[in-house]
Amino acid sequence: MTQQNPSKPWSCILFDLDGTITDSAPGIIGRLSRTLQAMGRPVPLPAELVAFVGPPILDGFRDVASMNEAEAREALVVYRGLAASEGPQDDSRVYPGMIGLVRALHAAGIPLAIATSKSETQALRILEHLEVADCFEVICGSSEDETRSAKADVVEEALRRLREQSIDLTNIVMVGDREHDIIGAAAHGVPVIMVEWGYGSPAESVGAIAVVHSVDQLRTSLL
Repeated sequence: MTQQNPSKPWSCILFDLDGTITDSAPGIIGRLSRTLQAMGRPVPLPAELVAFVGPPILDGFRDVASMNEAEAREALVVYRGLAASEGPQDDSRVYPGMIGLVRALHAAGIPLAIATSKSETQALRILEHLEVADCFEVICGSSEDETRSAKADVVEEALRRLREQSIDLTNIVMVGDREHDIIGAAAHGVPVIMVEWGYGSPAESVGAIAVVHSVDQLRTSLL
């Protein structure tokens, strides 16, 4: 799908959402705390709860909170209920410059898509709240029941929808902040540019074709 040494001009750009366009950690951590309280579980420190941000939430309940499958799915129902009731503004703190960059890429005629482990319904609400939903040809997230939640599965579905629109995927790139983005995109031959301002650590950048430290650097890599 991609070139040996991919570089701009990109035929299509996939974006992660949490930790890449929006800083949603405060909203997610707050909901996680209340979910764990409702489940009668101890609530870790906020610094520990950041491990939930980025990967599928269901995985977090299993891996970080040590829940079994049934408990994790019960917790997911509680969490999704909180997310649905709070509104998109709770996850809509945007990294400075990112909305302008999305609009500039759209104005330049580069097809854009979202591939996020956040629920697709919530992702759409957030992007509509930020008034950039119309900049994306595809907004793909996890399904409400998390049967589609692994990043590779989300990327696969986003690519399927893009193909349905006959969008050129011969020189596609993804922008993300966690190793899950790199691994999930690599499963489909999509290279990743990693942003440093998200929730990943430097060790998670292994496999990225570039690591950018600022939105200006990202703009230079994409436009």
